Amino acid sequence: MTKDVEAVSEQQQPEFSTKDYHDPPPAPLIDMEELKKWSFYRAIIAEFVATLLFLYVTVLTVIGHFRSADLENGGENCTGVGILGIAWAFGGMIFILVYCTAGISGGHINPAVTIGLFLARKVSLIRALAYMVAQCLGAICGVGFVKAFQSAYYDRYGGGANQMSHGYNKGTGLGAEIIGTFVLVYTVFAATDPKRSARDSHVPVLAPLPIGFAVFMVHLATIPITGTGINPARSFGAAVIFNEEKSWNEHWIFWVGPFVGAAIAAFYHQYILRAGAIKALGSFRSSA
Repeated sequence: MTKDVEAVSEQQQPEFSTKDYHDPPPAPLIDMEELKKWSFYRAIIAEFVATLLFLYVTVLTVIGHFRSADLENGGENCTGVGILGIAWAFGGMIFILVYCTAGISGGHINPAVTIGLFLARKVSLIRALAYMVAQCLGAICGVGFVKAFQSAYYDRYGGGANQMSHGYNKGTGLGAEIIGTFVLVYTVFAATDPKRSARDSHVPVLAPLPIGFAVFMVHLATIPITGTGINPARSFGAAVIFNEEKSWNEHWIFWVGPFVGAAIAAFYHQYILRAGAIKALGSFRSSA
């Protein structure tokens, strides 16, 4: 009798759905209502300030490294931070700034990240364009502060502008920027995936941490090739303030590469890993 009761109670237990997460609905392509909200302008200000601080600290680090390692002008061997220190500066600042601004603007700080999220329908076209303008203006102001405070060394050491290194052609540089940005944007999607958050809720993951580490690792790999762009605002701000012919001749690499890499990462995550195309086809067949 006891066994029968247990069997009945087990059969009467409700079945729980394995889908314990909810994907946010796709953002509208054009959302004019955003222009009426203070949160929209607050997010733009956050992106502007975050990109300004990012460029200020990182470009100062680059110039300080070259100044310390310049043996002909009073520098010494092994006194600069080196590639490792520069990579830490970029990755660490992204970690800090994404942590600070994620709850306000999403913590993009990079037009390539914004484009990737736009293609995945995470942000509207209006918000994406506003973010990219704010990021580029913030980058220009950040590098402008660097030049104002380090005027004696800014032009001498290249102003932190991205340029192709000797021995590498533009195709290699473009490929490095595509792959590097793919790593970054793919990490952004993975770290902020609501399904991952639900599935691995027992393992607390601070999303800015893997994003910062992705920036750090990509810089270690590509600083010797392009100086590492993977952020069109970073490259644009440095090019505008430095304003030398070579940086402009190769500047297209630091827009095309990141945007292509971001688009590939968005497609890979949304339509391959998350099977967005298959789900859409299945939904269409069931409704038909």
